[in-house]
Amino acid sequence: MAFRFSQNETNNILKHFGQVFYDRVVNCLEVYSIKWKLDIEEFIDYYSVNCIFICRSEIYGPAVLKIGNPSNEVCTEVNLLKEYNGSCFCRVFDWDVDNGVILEERINPGIRLREEQSLEKRLSVFSNLFNGLHIQSYKSELYPTYYGWVSRISEYMSKREDYKELYKLMLKAKDMCASLSVDFSRKMLLHGDLHHDNILLGVNDKYRIIDPKGVVGDPIFDIPRFILNEFYGKDYVSYDFYSKHIEKLICYFQKSLNVPIDIIKKCIFIEMTMANCWNVESNEEPEIHYVLYSETMIN
Repeated sequence: MAFRFSQNETNNILKHFGQVFYDRVVNCLEVYSIKWKLDIEEFIDYYSVNCIFICRSEIYGPAVLKIGNPSNEVCTEVNLLKEYNGSCFCRVFDWDVDNGVILEERINPGIRLREEQSLEKRLSVFSNLFNGLHIQSYKSELYPTYYGWVSRISEYMSKREDYKELYKLMLKAKDMCASLSVDFSRKMLLHGDLHHDNILLGVNDKYRIIDPKGVVGDPIFDIPRFILNEFYGKDYVSYDFYSKHIEKLICYFQKSLNVPIDIIKKCIFIEMTMANCWNVESNEEPEIHYVLYSETMIN
């Protein structure tokens, strides 16, 4: 039986993405359900950049179907997953980058690392995945660089007259990133968004990684997103709580990842500043106090 959105799901997609996107998703569902012999089991009620469906393919087995707008990120995600070809990442089964469609392996049971209550266990899982994770791409020209990300958003912020303080912080972050890249100059494949919700429990109690952005840079730049995501969902965090919690994480990673504490703090400042500038670009309100928190920690 063909999949049908509920009225509430339809309304939410229209609200977040618009009519043109909705119509395209409906058409893609029909086309790729036939092409890949899919039985759509569930629509994930998560409205970011894709519509995501849990499904089963007669060809590939349990799968996840992602339908988004055609973009460079679709290409880099597919290319990275092809280069890793499984291992600690989910596998990519098939794709149509021209239409923004990807069919990937479904990780079962797929429990997010965020659900793990033990901080020690969360940090251990991340560290075990991180160590040995990064490989050198044989076609690195297909990916953006981490410093390129930093430079691009800095250029964007230079044109915003309404966030001059944040722009100055972004320039500081850019200079810091350039300086770090001298001593930490490996050009490896980075996930680019390696946090709790992109690390899922698979079979045999092994965690697997999903949803890579695909970017090239030194592995140190794949550390801060996880640390910052520890605060995800909290409405407001005081500096005292922020600094104490981050110090605990940094000290753990200094030992488990063999990266100096001051380097991790600088990476956090760069990532935090860039993330808030991305919020500005997406017409969301930035949380500049968190950028100032991270700046204070490096001082």
